[in-house]
Amino acid sequence: MRRFLAGETARRKVRRSSESPEHKRPAPLKEKADSRVVMPSFQLMTTKPASIPFAALALAALASAPLRADVKPNPLFTDGAVLQRGQAVPVWGTARDGEKVTVEVGTQKVSTTAANGSWSVSLKPLKEGGPLTMKITGDNTVTVNNLLVGEVWVCSGQSNMEWTFSRAHNAKEEGPKATYPKIRMFTVTKKVSAKPVTEPVGKWVECAPETVGSFSAVGYFFARDLYQKLGVPVGMIHTSWGGTPAQAWTSIEGFGSDPELKGYADGAKALLASYEANAPGYPAKLAEYQAAKKTWDESVGKAYNESVNAWNAATATAKAANQPLPPKPSPSSPPPSQPANPDGSSGTPTALYNGMVAPIIPYAIKGAIWYQGESNAGQSKQYRTLFPAMIADWRDKWKQGDFPFFFVQIAPFNGQPPEIREAQLLTLAKSKNTAMAVTTDVGNATDIHPTQKEPVGQRLALAARALTYGEKIEYSGPLYASMKAAGDKVELSFTHTGGGLVAKDGELKGFTVAGDDKKFVPAKATIKGDKIIVSAEGVAKPAAVRYGWANVPDVNLFNKEGLPASPFRTDVD
Repeated sequence: MRRFLAGETARRKVRRSSESPEHKRPAPLKEKADSRVVMPSFQLMTTKPASIPFAALALAALASAPLRADVKPNPLFTDGAVLQRGQAVPVWGTARDGEKVTVEVGTQKVSTTAANGSWSVSLKPLKEGGPLTMKITGDNTVTVNNLLVGEVWVCSGQSNMEWTFSRAHNAKEEGPKATYPKIRMFTVTKKVSAKPVTEPVGKWVECAPETVGSFSAVGYFFARDLYQKLGVPVGMIHTSWGGTPAQAWTSIEGFGSDPELKGYADGAKALLASYEANAPGYPAKLAEYQAAKKTWDESVGKAYNESVNAWNAATATAKAANQPLPPKPSPSSPPPSQPANPDGSSGTPTALYNGMVAPIIPYAIKGAIWYQGESNAGQSKQYRTLFPAMIADWRDKWKQGDFPFFFVQIAPFNGQPPEIREAQLLTLAKSKNTAMAVTTDVGNATDIHPTQKEPVGQRLALAARALTYGEKIEYSGPLYASMKAAGDKVELSFTHTGGGLVAKDGELKGFTVAGDDKKFVPAKATIKGDKIIVSAEGVAKPAAVRYGWANVPDVNLFNKEGLPASPFRTDVD
């Protein structure tokens, strides 16, 4: 089997049914400028007295010589990059102050002067195609090869976006077909930061059967469908981290003055204050901890592990002989405590925006796709405010208008309440140029990570094809619009009925109805044209209807295009 499947059987056996942030990560290294000293031209003299003044002058000249930093583009502008077609393309990087920097692509040639260690130019809109070469010239020259021009999308979120193609349910069948040299993905290395970072760590990878295994599965299927329909290169900038909340992906400015988000704003401010206070001494504390932990592992830890092994054997013997179990051992001293990272954690407000979104701004993009919400399920009502605020924040930072932002309504899972799906549904009305992929039919009640990622990517691509690229297709399942009560029945109206409403696999199910007493009971629902009529025995005057209102809803309302309806309730509080 191809390399993209290597080791996946073993990984599936240990896949956990709930996600959590990563903990034991290496401490981030302090970034250093890529610089070197320009040595003055002189020869070392012999140790005669007369040579001392000359050497002193030479050292003085060296001390006063300006530092020279090579011109360097942002890592997004490296071999294999995909540039956005049809709009201005910012190109930026670092260089020595005052250094003239020239960027050449095709017939375009743009120059600027570096200031404060950085430079930026803007290329005029490019036509799809390639490969092209970009030449960046300052005191040195950097050549970027194999550039393509097409459509660029950001894919972000938590673990269901991070979920790799190699772990998708149909990886074995689809992997060998993934020869798409014009689809490339740049995966941003995970990083938390108290302050916005200027450069991402990562590289562009060309899609092939040997490489697709490491791609975001949702991102790949989205890109594949776009490429097949548009016929132009597609670049995906993938920046996600499992088990993370939306507030970590929002900048400090994004929280604004909204009282509902004040706690997150305060958390971001506390992170900054902690960073200023603790960052200078952190490397020394970390080194001290690592040395102490090594000593502990080799002494106390080793002895403890040996005693546990002996205890396990003694316990097994005691159980077999029906004898009292021996007391469980404990280490003679606890392991040393790791110092807190002054940059925060993957759940800290702003930490992931600073470390994984800021460094890719203002790369020219067409839009973004997003799969997240599981880690905010416990604050579903607040998510109604937070999620639209995050979308607005990204758009404000990118300065590319209300670019398309298409997201996934989280899939059914025992631990995810219906209120979080409602918060996502309500975002459609609060944030323009958005769409939502419903996943009620591809969830897993016992695993927060459903492996059917192809339908998810395809549904996001439908939204892009319709809303962004103007294709005349239905891109969403039915969405509740309004209700009208008449006697003991309720008439429900929907948008996105497509070619018509259908019940998949028998009669409609998943509907409940209540009177003013708000006691919901199972309801009978029938399709009448593009509307649904709902009623229930014993409810003479229905006041509210709910559909799919459960952690794992048993539902079957679709449109004829095969897209599922979103769960909803008419009595939104």
